[in-house]
Amino acid sequence: MSDPGQENPARSALFTDLYELTMAAAYHAEGMEALAVFELFFRGLPNSRNYVVAAGLDDVLDYLERWRFTEEDITYLAAQIPMPTGFADALRRLRFVGDVHAVPEGTVVFGNEPLVQVIAPIIQGQIVETFVLNQVHFQSVAATKAARVVSAAAGRQVVDFGSRRAHGTDAALRVARASYLAGAAGTSNVLAGKRYGMPVVGTMAHSYIQAHDDEAEAFEAFARLHPRTTLLVDTSDTLAAVGKIIELSRRLGDKFDIGAIRLDSGNFGHLAKESRALLDEAGMRDVRIFASGGLDECDIAALIEGGAPIDGFGVGTKLAVSADAPSLDMAYKLVEYDGRPRTKLSAGKVICPGRKQVFRLCDGERMKQDVIGRHDEDLPGRPLLEPVMAGGKRLPAGRVSLEAARSHCQAQLALLAEPLRALKRADEPYPVTFSDLLESDLALITQPRAPEP
Repeated sequence: MSDPGQENPARSALFTDLYELTMAAAYHAEGMEALAVFELFFRGLPNSRNYVVAAGLDDVLDYLERWRFTEEDITYLAAQIPMPTGFADALRRLRFVGDVHAVPEGTVVFGNEPLVQVIAPIIQGQIVETFVLNQVHFQSVAATKAARVVSAAAGRQVVDFGSRRAHGTDAALRVARASYLAGAAGTSNVLAGKRYGMPVVGTMAHSYIQAHDDEAEAFEAFARLHPRTTLLVDTSDTLAAVGKIIELSRRLGDKFDIGAIRLDSGNFGHLAKESRALLDEAGMRDVRIFASGGLDECDIAALIEGGAPIDGFGVGTKLAVSADAPSLDMAYKLVEYDGRPRTKLSAGKVICPGRKQVFRLCDGERMKQDVIGRHDEDLPGRPLLEPVMAGGKRLPAGRVSLEAARSHCQAQLALLAEPLRALKRADEPYPVTFSDLLESDLALITQPRAPEP
């Protein structure tokens, strides 16, 4: 029987790139065991983004606490790379015993700011790179997209409908969680609701109406079984279907208990206005209108600006794959080894050396500026990175509930100036600078050395 860890990427130490393991073998052969500091950050914002919402930390910490190589892992690895003397035994004993500092999930972050720091013996810090980067990158992309959708909805309900077109089952679950963290009201994915304790939302598909010979009979049968349900009205003729629901309300009287109608195609603005007029004229002002079908934040903003009386939105594909900005230039880089700062001088990818901290200054109720400094500098502002794991075990700051992260995210977004919350790129980006000491550290490393006399 295969090991369950190999079947679940979130449990397997082999969820890593091969070069992490070839480097680990070389470190072992050379006796390199000192502490290393790796930092995860992204270099810049996509053209359509003014900020990023950090997410994925909870999965990273869970992975690190369980991280280990099985005998099957080691046997497989021995057939892939040269194994120096003692390396197999070292892998058998290997556990993550390092520290992790990170910004809390839901924190608004910007380019070049460390989101996660892994401080561990270099072999451990090196091998876990792939998983750390995979989880924080994807979930931050998803949370940022969801935050924009929620912002565009301007207080109206947003529900994640993206599971069927997400890039795999794991992605669907992570999108659901990231969306809720960023302010969505819930998800259509039942497993996500069970796993994360978040609301699940769903009513009917067109197939239910199609399976009946009469649309009105389908509405009545479903409504009797599911009080406060939402009825899908665009299977054939949207406004005619609304008329059938009005007739149903008259027939059922006090027993009529419909929460909303759902529009899933057509001209949403026009159909919403016409449907609202029909419902209001029939005295059904408490029946809400919900829209779904190919929507993103720009569509939602346009509908609201056009006065569409829509009370909630289901957002699927374009949320699940973050269609307009599906990736960040995110990296996980060594910045310190054996107590000495390290850097990289590749063109366009220079790294400031040493472990860092991000200090955020606020002016009243708005973020004003971030300064990236040395981790031990005493600079004005609130430090963003905090210890979440020590010696391979979570600290209290690493055990934050999804609800708490969600509340933190809303508070963070409220601190952004209005132009930064807007959907279009702000004329003036949020200011992020390096401290004088950090700039001097980089200058010392990059300045040409004087020739030997």
